[in-house]
Amino acid sequence: MKKLYMVATPIGNLGDMTLRAIEILKSVDVVITEDTRHTKILLEKYKIDRPMTSFHAKTSPEKLQRLINKIQSGSAAAYVSDAGTPCVSDPGYRLIRAALEEGIEVLPLPGPSALTALLSVAGVPADSFCFHGFLPHKKGRQTLLKSFQDEKISHIFYESVHRFSRLLTELSEYLQKDRIIVIGRELTKIHEEVFRGTVLEAQKHFTAENTKGEFVVLIAPKNFV
Repeated sequence: MKKLYMVATPIGNLGDMTLRAIEILKSVDVVITEDTRHTKILLEKYKIDRPMTSFHAKTSPEKLQRLINKIQSGSAAAYVSDAGTPCVSDPGYRLIRAALEEGIEVLPLPGPSALTALLSVAGVPADSFCFHGFLPHKKGRQTLLKSFQDEKISHIFYESVHRFSRLLTELSEYLQKDRIIVIGRELTKIHEEVFRGTVLEAQKHFTAENTKGEFVVLIAPKNFV
């Protein structure tokens, strides 16, 4: 078949799996995944009995070539990230580039994404926005955050639980305290929360008890109320 399917998977709630994604994962010869232990839970949920192999940021060029050779020999493969749509802040693009260079057809199976999930409920203009993936940990972080000060479009990014409290302090320092932001925490999961308000209100709202989990943050355009 010489096909590579890029399959979106749930970001939390396993019920968000699409019927087509289930069908494709059941049909391929191998499931390529960032973390086989994580994906095993999903496959068992839907009774998908397919071989798995890992592919992540530290995968060697030699293993990447072996995966491509397997598909090139006539196998169909599916790639899934740990959660959400492949290649949105994950290393899947390396796999795609190698596949395309060998003439392998790459097909998308759209579905869940933390980025679009937050945008769909944010209630702020999203006809034009800029997505930054995960913010830099150190170099360039301050410069990037300061660049949001006078922006007339929305900016959205992911943030780690380990840096979220620091982020609120930084936003308070670099943006006006009345700047509107929208924060999605643990989207589609048990403790799902969507916060809409000012930077100052966010600082008061988020305490040690509710700053656990995974975060998506949206900075509304300047002067949006």
